[in-house]
Amino acid sequence: MAPVPEKKVEEENATHLHNSSALGTSLPHPDGYFGSEKVYGGAYLPPPLVPIMEAVGKAYLEIKDDPIFLKELSNLRRDFIGRPSPIFYCENLSNKLGGARIYLKREDLNHTGSHKINHCLGEALLAKRMNKKKVIAETGAGQHGVALATCASLMGLDCEIHMGENDIKKEWPNVRRMQVLGATIVPATHGGKSLKEAVDSAFGAYMQDPESMLFCIGSVVGPHPFPMMVRDFQAVVGYEAKKQFAEHHSCGGEDADSRPDYLVACIGGGCNSLGLFTAFLEDDDVKLIGVEPAGRGLEHGEGHHSATLTLGKPAVIHGMKCYTLLNEETGEPAAVHSCASGLDYPGVGPQHSFFKDSGRVKYEVATDKEVIDAFFQLSRLEGIIPALESAHGLAHAMKLAPTLSKDTTILINMSGRGDKDLDYVCDKYGDEYGIGKEGIFAGPPTHDKD
Repeated sequence: MAPVPEKKVEEENATHLHNSSALGTSLPHPDGYFGSEKVYGGAYLPPPLVPIMEAVGKAYLEIKDDPIFLKELSNLRRDFIGRPSPIFYCENLSNKLGGARIYLKREDLNHTGSHKINHCLGEALLAKRMNKKKVIAETGAGQHGVALATCASLMGLDCEIHMGENDIKKEWPNVRRMQVLGATIVPATHGGKSLKEAVDSAFGAYMQDPESMLFCIGSVVGPHPFPMMVRDFQAVVGYEAKKQFAEHHSCGGEDADSRPDYLVACIGGGCNSLGLFTAFLEDDDVKLIGVEPAGRGLEHGEGHHSATLTLGKPAVIHGMKCYTLLNEETGEPAAVHSCASGLDYPGVGPQHSFFKDSGRVKYEVATDKEVIDAFFQLSRLEGIIPALESAHGLAHAMKLAPTLSKDTTILINMSGRGDKDLDYVCDKYGDEYGIGKEGIFAGPPTHDKD
């Protein structure tokens, strides 16, 4: 066998797209199921879509070993996204809380303001390679929609984004960004008018013409190969963090092999958390924590939370088998709620479902109230306004830190910035945090036409 060229090996290692073998099993197997028992994942599809998804999977496996693709991906990560994103030590917050030191992986500093551009760039490059003319997707908080519209513009692709009517009203700044970038916005007006309905709507539109477009799913969910592919494009976050953390000048003098004691990230579909966790899966001394939305409180029942892994059951949703929140009477996906539009989803990635059963990741919850408090604490102590999604991980870390020693370290994936959430937060919670609604605080101005 001829030796693999050294340059090709370097490109493959730099992009970190090979992550399907870990913990002594396949994540996933070639058929899309995760773990030795093959309970979660798969591809539950109508017959016409089976060859379409198989073609997407084949194309992805080919490009992840293509030196030309890998070089383009690496260059655009650096020059377009702005990678690597830095790690920041929250000294003020850590000192106030006492106990463990809190660090942030600053994905909020990426171009477009979140981690979503990591997989959107990969998906758009794949669409271009497959000669697709259009990309289509769902979005909740709008960050995935903005990132995909951005990458579609770069690649010269048409872009169609489906978004729940309630989320359009709540995350209006991101809707405007998508429109400026040239995307077509399709409101999902049925059911709960949020993320699940946006996925339903986008899948329906995709079914009409799957040959000419690529469905660029916005998380580690859906039928195979998407949970694997999105995870792989996000894995750069953790591999960067692993290297950066060992080199970080504020780590208190640990040796070059030092790692965080805890990794914490929010969980909706679960792509930002897998982006951070993947590089550390086999480091047994690193504890992994995913944080789900408890919303108004788990005690209030269906429609008041989105704690899928905490209270859900295995079921099939959107082409995959995973933990799912189900209505007890109908057996259909349950109504959900979170103050963060990107997390109000009744399913979750199949790899997270596998991790729940295996115990490699511990899943916790944070209420809306805790999240809003974390949002303001980080903003006013560190000058960093977090996305409400990311603030779920922060909220749990703020509860955890005081219980740990000062030589313990917690690294949070700060997966997005909170510009999109400002109007919602200030309108709904501003009075509690000294933000009035009169005079200059009455809201954005209206502009008369010239």
